Amino acid sequence: MPKPRLVVAPGLPSAVFQSLPERFDALGGDLNMSVDEALAAVAGHRAEALLVSHRHKMTADVIARLPGHVKVLSTVTVGFDHIDVPAAKEHGLIVTNTPDVLTDCTADMAMLLMLAASRRAAEAEQLMRNGWRKSFGMGEFLGLKVTGKRLGILGMGRIGQAMAQRARGFSMQILYYNRTRLAPELELGARYFADLREMLPHCDILAIHAPATAATEKIVNAETLALLPKGAILVNTSRGQLVDEEALLAALKSGHLFAAGLDVFRSEPDFDTRFAELPNVFLTPHIGSATVETRNAMGMRALDNVFAVCSGGAAIDPL
Repeated sequence: MPKPRLVVAPGLPSAVFQSLPERFDALGGDLNMSVDEALAAVAGHRAEALLVSHRHKMTADVIARLPGHVKVLSTVTVGFDHIDVPAAKEHGLIVTNTPDVLTDCTADMAMLLMLAASRRAAEAEQLMRNGWRKSFGMGEFLGLKVTGKRLGILGMGRIGQAMAQRARGFSMQILYYNRTRLAPELELGARYFADLREMLPHCDILAIHAPATAATEKIVNAETLALLPKGAILVNTSRGQLVDEEALLAALKSGHLFAAGLDVFRSEPDFDTRFAELPNVFLTPHIGSATVETRNAMGMRALDNVFAVCSGGAAIDPL
């Protein structure tokens, strides 16, 4: 039986790349392809499947250009806002993602951002790189204590629940807003709010873990930021599309927010560099899942989905 023909648009971790020949007749996987390069490779290879990442914007126009021999469109990410899923399904494609495997590392990253923002880690690290040479008095260079604070979680899915689990180790009070309330055995004492605006005044820290959809576009904006207590902290490891960045910049500059920890931005990698000019922002370049273990697991899960479909079975993680 011939191996499924696959085009891999993103560069993969070496362990995942090296596994390709075992199950696939594959092109790519060693370097990052552009969308146009991936489409050309799909046509030339007569590929049955295309594997993409968040950097590949699979709009309706792009999907319409895919040849009819493509059966499955698999993304190595859990988020799928870069894919027009209805257009893909109308085109006859099975679309898959990679849930579960990046939960822990993204929650770890959210905790890192929360702690770094609260303790002014960006300023401290830069100070040390500049040579330090100045002692601080008791009232200088003060951050905020995290232990015992109220953590509001916007989006209590897998990653939100994993962050809540970690935050309980800091004796934090967990509040959450979600489309639906969790079962008591999943809430574990967390306080549910059916209205985001009702939750925000009670949050010392707000962590964003909701997906990017039409309903969540700029859900964090001037109005909602104003509802947070003065001196609150914002953490985002989800998607930049959930935040009105002009409003966030204003809240950080005015001092209404004490700080922010940001791993995602509305425009990536060409993010708004005004954030980098603010001392009270801790910045990372969308690396929430960037560990050896997690990126390997993401790549293998995406390949497992492709192999399942191309072998005549059902997708493991269909959208």
